[in-house]
Amino acid sequence: MNRFAPIRIILLLLTLALGRAGFANIDTARHTSASQQALELIKNIKLPDSSIWWPNIKLNLFIENLKANITEPLKMYQGSNTNFCGYAAFSYLPLQDDPVGWTHFMLTLYLNGEAEWNNIVFRPSKEIHQAAGTLRFKGILDIRPADQLWFLALADHFRSYLNFFNRRFHPGSEDTFWAACNYGKFNRMIRQMLGWHVTAHGSDLFRPHFHDLFDYLTNCLQTGTTYLYVNNTYLHKKNHNKFRGSFPTHYIVLESITRLPGDGDRVDIIYWDYGGRTLRQVDLRFLKKILFGVSHCTPPQHS
Repeated sequence: MNRFAPIRIILLLLTLALGRAGFANIDTARHTSASQQALELIKNIKLPDSSIWWPNIKLNLFIENLKANITEPLKMYQGSNTNFCGYAAFSYLPLQDDPVGWTHFMLTLYLNGEAEWNNIVFRPSKEIHQAAGTLRFKGILDIRPADQLWFLALADHFRSYLNFFNRRFHPGSEDTFWAACNYGKFNRMIRQMLGWHVTAHGSDLFRPHFHDLFDYLTNCLQTGTTYLYVNNTYLHKKNHNKFRGSFPTHYIVLESITRLPGDGDRVDIIYWDYGGRTLRQVDLRFLKKILFGVSHCTPPQHS
């Protein structure tokens, strides 16, 4: 083992635990202040014990869910055996950059059955009104009705070619292409809802080409938030040499990439992956094989 390896691993684990990797685009002080404002917004609003729009949402769980997302945004999770991963990944941005806007949207949606974000009006279908709060056997998502409402509303509003045969929600649709979020739709949500600039390279079928992937990703991390669109099945395999061609299945947020001393092809990466951060060591050739898209996202200028 390289004599510097233990020190490097300790430093990376400290970075992982302290949550300081990435976030070139996040002003920590502003985020903390905004989180407090979002919590005050919840505290000061009067909500009915039951909603005519969302008959299956329990108010106490809804409020607990909102507060949990505001105070611990990195624990957002799409649930087990759902196709909500794209919406959970998308949530990484508003929950950290604009928790007040996200909270206001969710409270309005609960009160009025519809809401507006960045001039986009969300009017969930009757099927969505009935479904929110009823999803079961999805792990922690079972007791997070606000997340159910958020994911369902996004999937109901934003459509793509994957919805050609799945236009409307039916019980169980959260596990089908109805809920899936292809690469084009994912980038479109960021541009239209948040107003962020997105430079995207990749597709649902073909891998992008980068002359120097390490340099490209390093430069992306310095100026914004970087999403990787990957085949997650192989990211979690222990034997990377057994890779066979497949399709992208997952969005992750790359927060750090570091080249290992003395080995130009192997890197340490820290990424956020629905519920928390992960530290992995991979080689760049493997990363290129599982990579179908890189989205470099930069926020609008804040006044």
